[in-house]
Amino acid sequence: MVEALSKHTPLEDFINHKTNTGMQCGNYSIDLPDLGEGEQYRFHFDATACVGCHCCEVACNEQNANPDDIKWRRVGEMEMGEFPDTLQLFNSMSCNHCIEPECLIGCPTNSYIKFDNGIVWHDDPSCIGCQYCTWNCPYEVPTFNADRGIVTKCHMCADKLEVGQSPACVQACPSNAIEIEVFNVKQWLEEDMASQGVAPHLPDIEITKPTTRYTLPELQEGEELRVADEHLLKPAHPELPLVFMTVLTQVSLGAFLALFLGQLLYSLGFNLPEPTLVMAILAFLPAAIGLPLSALHLGRPIKAMTAMKNWRTSWLSREAIALGAFTGLATLVAGLYYLDIKGFTLLLLEAITLTVGIYGIYAQSMIYRIRARPAWNRKSTTKRFFGSSYIGFLLISTALLVSNGKEGAMVLLAITLLTGMGQALVILEEVMFYKHLDKEDTLYYQYNRSRILLQEHFGTVKTFRVYSLTLFALALPLLAILFTASGLIPLAIGTLVVATLGAFVSELAGRYLFYRTVVPLGLAGNFFAGNQRH
Repeated sequence: MVEALSKHTPLEDFINHKTNTGMQCGNYSIDLPDLGEGEQYRFHFDATACVGCHCCEVACNEQNANPDDIKWRRVGEMEMGEFPDTLQLFNSMSCNHCIEPECLIGCPTNSYIKFDNGIVWHDDPSCIGCQYCTWNCPYEVPTFNADRGIVTKCHMCADKLEVGQSPACVQACPSNAIEIEVFNVKQWLEEDMASQGVAPHLPDIEITKPTTRYTLPELQEGEELRVADEHLLKPAHPELPLVFMTVLTQVSLGAFLALFLGQLLYSLGFNLPEPTLVMAILAFLPAAIGLPLSALHLGRPIKAMTAMKNWRTSWLSREAIALGAFTGLATLVAGLYYLDIKGFTLLLLEAITLTVGIYGIYAQSMIYRIRARPAWNRKSTTKRFFGSSYIGFLLISTALLVSNGKEGAMVLLAITLLTGMGQALVILEEVMFYKHLDKEDTLYYQYNRSRILLQEHFGTVKTFRVYSLTLFALALPLLAILFTASGLIPLAIGTLVVATLGAFVSELAGRYLFYRTVVPLGLAGNFFAGNQRH
């Protein structure tokens, strides 16, 4: 009988060693105990064993037929010391199958499911490719697949686990640095997560309560690991459809507020002109143009309407519902003007429409108030979104002057100056915030990189934004007031047309900077990020 070629060789010794010690690497089968009450699966990563070979990445891609630029598992790199006394540390990370997954909470189409075994599963057929989960996840785990038009992610090879087989990354790791474990959720949250669920340069565990357990090397006191790719800095994706959609809907809200105030004051007997059908059309038109543009951001635009599905937990769903309703109601208001239906009915409908619109823009701002992206997660985001509405006042003021509504235009321009001043103060606060960053802040790394992007990569756009806001939101409206008061109506109209167009371009520039300069938390040293919308 012929012996196997592996007999009496180092390979045989290695296989026997793995079998005797229960190592999971290299084995097609995996021996896990049945899940008890309150238990689920998790990854264990041993950073003392990982050699940074990236075999786990390759195996994952081959198993799931992913192209090279899509990484469900990524290897981050950190380093410390000076040559020759150095240390290199790796972190192989896929989905952490969190206990409170932000991807699931924020998904507008309920495309994420957390199974009883703890695995966070992505339902591909229902995904519309909005990529909101790629923003929400502090680890940047969900990855957009442009060829399929959807987001995809690690599912712990759930189909293999069900039949007792090893996940691809576990099987491929040559040093047994990745394992699957069973753990008790309650014990993890109350006792172990704070000590075993953390690793250098990872996001705060309280954001999503990740389940991955880490084994780390002991570092001497005072030693600090550096992110290996800290010298690399790429702007975030520009999201141009969202740049236009957000600004246009905010302009529409401002114009409708001006319409409502005009109708209210006229109804109360003030000596001001009554709003017209043209003004009502101008109020809903920007939103009617902007909302369809948002579909261009989706991987599957044809399924855009399903974005309203998860209104219970997703701010994106709430925004879609509210702004869709606002645009429809504003169109109905224009219909009442066309039919010459005025009085209490019109005022009541306008008040309801305005309330829905305000909530819609608030929901829109809350989409970005997420802990995974520090530069967005500030009160100034909500303020600047509402602040852009001053353009709507400029729009209606121009229409009033054209229709000989001098007195009404003067009132609206006064409000425009106040709103524009508020927007200027928000921008000033942001400038001062980045000028005086606190180095002790736990988010200093991300804030500072956003500052670098603003100053060094987009310095020209930032300068234009600051000076154009001063010119078009403050100087020209003030000049238009002087022209109007002096009876120079044609000059006032021309000034307002320039101010409205210039203010719109200024807000577009500001929103462009908003998207491009955000720096996510993510995985430290993630050179090979894959298609993470950068």
